Amino acid sequence: MIPAELSTHLSETLNLDIKKSQSVSGGSINRAAKISTNRGDLFLKWNSNAPDDFFEKEADGLKRLGSAGTALRIPNVISSGKPGNDRPGYLLMEFVEEGRSGDSYEFGRNLSKMHQTKANQFGLEVDNYIGSLPQSNRRYDDWIDFFTEERIKPQIKMAVDSGKLNSGIFQNWERLSAKLNEIFPSAKPSLLHGDLWGGNYLFNSDGKAVLIDPAVYYGHPEMDLAFTKMFGGFSGDFYEGYESESPLAPGFSERVPIYNLYPLLVHLNLFGGHYTSQFNSILRKF
Repeated sequence: MIPAELSTHLSETLNLDIKKSQSVSGGSINRAAKISTNRGDLFLKWNSNAPDDFFEKEADGLKRLGSAGTALRIPNVISSGKPGNDRPGYLLMEFVEEGRSGDSYEFGRNLSKMHQTKANQFGLEVDNYIGSLPQSNRRYDDWIDFFTEERIKPQIKMAVDSGKLNSGIFQNWERLSAKLNEIFPSAKPSLLHGDLWGGNYLFNSDGKAVLIDPAVYYGHPEMDLAFTKMFGGFSGDFYEGYESESPLAPGFSERVPIYNLYPLLVHLNLFGGHYTSQFNSILRKF
């Protein structure tokens, strides 16, 4: 199941002896397996069609989350590599045993603590990916400028160019963007997971929250929280825990659809379908 070229590469570069492999979910983009090795159980995912720096950027994001020093568990990255010599790009990291349940309140508290890792500007010194799409992180002093120029406009352009949205959508967006100064509360740039939906966290066997598959940058902390509302999967205790550390400004629930224009556009560009009508519906409300 694991490509022979990849097994050979891991053996030669890491002295890794793969004794057994078991297919596991790698999301909608990658192949993945739990592998039993001479270094214990590990998690390996790979993709022959990934951009050269795809897994390198994911590894970088995991390391940045880990460096925040919170009680959130971040899988330890062992190695990553780009495609080459008939070998797929790959990411090798520790295997995390999933538990049946966990402490959602503490998860919320610790996400808030992670958001207390600040930067001087919104964005990041490197670009990365959200899902399989490029994510530009050019840095800005102002959150609304960053949100508009690096998150919304590039995705709208991609959707218009591919025919998923009509070019008239830019006018609707400009009408909403003119109001953002009155809508978004001020905040300093916070370290964000960047793709925090219910499929990108789990509770380990000790009940601790584990973050995976990040799209890291420094942004408004409410972006991560809004993303959790996109598909559900987070309990009331999670939000109570978050607010025990960082109370939200009034009106957060009304701001959620605006923050989520970004992940909505990402899904629209990846999958099309009903995401187009959802996006248009939100813009019409404003």
